[in-house]
Amino acid sequence: MENLFENLHQASKPLAERMRPQVLSEFVGQQHLLAKGKLLRRLIEAGRVPSVIFYGAPGTGKTTLARIIADSSNANFVKLNAVATGVAEVKNVIEQAKHDFELYGKKTYLLLDECHRWNKAQSDSLLGALEEGYLLLVGCTTENPSYSMTRAIVSRCSVFEFKRLSEGEIKTILQRAIKSSQGLATYNLQLDADALTYFATACGGDVRSALNGLELCAVTSHPNADGQIMVNKAVAAECLQKKALNLDEDVYYHILSAFCKSLRGSDVTAALYYANRLIAAGIEPQILARRTIAHASEDVGLADPQALVQANAALYALDNLGMPEGNLALTQAIIYVCQAPKDNRVVVAMNAAQNDAVNHPDDRVPDYLKNHTAASKNYKYPHDFGGYVEQQYLPDSLVGRNYFPTK
Repeated sequence: MENLFENLHQASKPLAERMRPQVLSEFVGQQHLLAKGKLLRRLIEAGRVPSVIFYGAPGTGKTTLARIIADSSNANFVKLNAVATGVAEVKNVIEQAKHDFELYGKKTYLLLDECHRWNKAQSDSLLGALEEGYLLLVGCTTENPSYSMTRAIVSRCSVFEFKRLSEGEIKTILQRAIKSSQGLATYNLQLDADALTYFATACGGDVRSALNGLELCAVTSHPNADGQIMVNKAVAAECLQKKALNLDEDVYYHILSAFCKSLRGSDVTAALYYANRLIAAGIEPQILARRTIAHASEDVGLADPQALVQANAALYALDNLGMPEGNLALTQAIIYVCQAPKDNRVVVAMNAAQNDAVNHPDDRVPDYLKNHTAASKNYKYPHDFGGYVEQQYLPDSLVGRNYFPTK
């Protein structure tokens, strides 16, 4: 009877939960961290993962990998959500972890979802346990911990960034779910090629979103006379709750390119036409806002720094207002960037600096610019000379370089 209820409970879980990988060999994506020979993979295989913070977009596998680490390490495992956890609960976990370590020599992994939501008092309550090593933190967050978490916690953790999954990786996961007995095998689901590609691209690299949409297709669709549930692109778009882009891939990129070139070319009418043509076709308007931000630096730059402010404000408005109201701010930003004077010295300076940084990585820093050396006394503090004084800042090999010449 117990197994019956366990099976019913398992079957009632969302597809994304049922298809969660249990071992590292089942995990898809994040090859920049988990390919053979990569540091994180070596740590997991050796069972020596230290305190870590995983950050990245939703649905990229952060919590899943945290669970795999805990299961493969022969350690205790406690999961908390930072939103619903207070200092008292953390202290209970710490006390139990210390007891288990002293009595059985067993460490405890604390999986903390939304770890950026902890305040300083909550974070500081962990410091002693992390220092002594009997408690190991696996923090998962969608925010960059460098600015969203306390420095004391971040300094005690290794930080790994998770990337959005590629189209091919998401297709692999969806096909696995369709065939798996833990997934949708009993539904006899048949996705045509366009539907599969749509799920893999329209979810924005979020596997959970793609699996949720796929499950909706299965449970809300009726089988045909052959017992098959046929899913085309229109059905996929409805279940993913996003409008299917009614452009083929080549045309989409051609129009996006025309939008970008119209911004650069200061043609307001053309830029607005291409932007709204893409929006009408189903593109996320945030994509256009991000491109406008890039061009505000690349093509306008310091000729009018307010262009960057306008473009960022448009993205903020779209994220917080949505459509159609957000399109007002996007339109304003597009018009501003088009009408602003153009100056590409920012991108030219960036490219030149990157090139020298790659080709001259070990050039010697002038001694008087170094931190707390005997030669530091030779450094000329510009404010002692009215705000500016002539001295060499570049390494000898780069003297004479000028990435950003004044007009």
